Amino acid sequence: MIKTALLSNWHVHAQEYAEEAIQNEHIFLTHVWDEQKDRGKAWADELDLIFEEEIDNIFRNKEIDAVIVATPTSMHTDIITKAAQHGKHVFTEKVLAETEKDAAAILQEVENHGVRLMVSLPRLTADYYLYTQQVVDQGLLGRLTTIRCRVAHEGSVLTEEHPNGWLPQHFYDKKLCGGGAFIDLGAHPIYLTNRLGGQAKAVTARFKQTLDHEVDDNAVAIVEYESGALGILETGFVSSGSPFQLEVYGTEGTLMIEDGTIRIKSINLDEGWHSPSETEIPKNAPSAMTQWVSEIRTGKKPDINYQDAYQLTLINDAARRSNEEGRRIEI
Repeated sequence: MIKTALLSNWHVHAQEYAEEAIQNEHIFLTHVWDEQKDRGKAWADELDLIFEEEIDNIFRNKEIDAVIVATPTSMHTDIITKAAQHGKHVFTEKVLAETEKDAAAILQEVENHGVRLMVSLPRLTADYYLYTQQVVDQGLLGRLTTIRCRVAHEGSVLTEEHPNGWLPQHFYDKKLCGGGAFIDLGAHPIYLTNRLGGQAKAVTARFKQTLDHEVDDNAVAIVEYESGALGILETGFVSSGSPFQLEVYGTEGTLMIEDGTIRIKSINLDEGWHSPSETEIPKNAPSAMTQWVSEIRTGKKPDINYQDAYQLTLINDAARRSNEEGRRIEI
């Protein structure tokens, strides 16, 4: 069994990670730590786990094999680094770190101490992404020219049911989060488009503060890839009814995905639009946490890798700089 501690209930996905860990036959949750003592104690009581007030006691506890990190983004570098130095495997909420420099340093510590790190990038396990990658690899779209990906919701929009929006208010704390919509929700378009586009060459981004928070709630970035393709990444917290969209354009075809609807047109197929059958769409891959556990237990390399995690932070960092400096950032 992988004895595991939960580090913070700060992020909106923390409870999901705890529930998935409980359901995994190879994980045994033992402790909770939280930067807010009252919140941590309440969570530990709810899960019937031990609350540890001092995080260093988690790191020094030789019986704890791993940690699940859902702390503020600003704490990732320090916590993940210390966990690795104490030989703890790490599962963490995205992003890995606020800056490319910190992401590289974390990955070096992970390598130095031989622990297994997994950043939760769930859409890389989704059937629609696996189908998209299959289509690209088969050359059905020819040379890729443009990839557009949009992931947005209405979490900041004020309603009667949610007078302050349904996102927790600490998501607007720039010091804790390192940013707003782009660094959090925008992670999904970044890592999906990176996988399809390849090595990034330059980034141009614009962030907007529609509702006057200190962080962006609406953002767009254009990523230029070495392959010549352009990535158009869109995200936001102020888009009611916005569907998930992934569009891939190439010299020989187009693939359009909107929520659960997939259609493809290609000169390599019969004329017109085609909707793939169920047998043509791969099944979802094992979840990020399942892949993490598998690597710890068997050494099997996961599909979600360190390059995915590093490139995610790289694009985030470049986009932030582009917005702040009002210019294109070369990578």
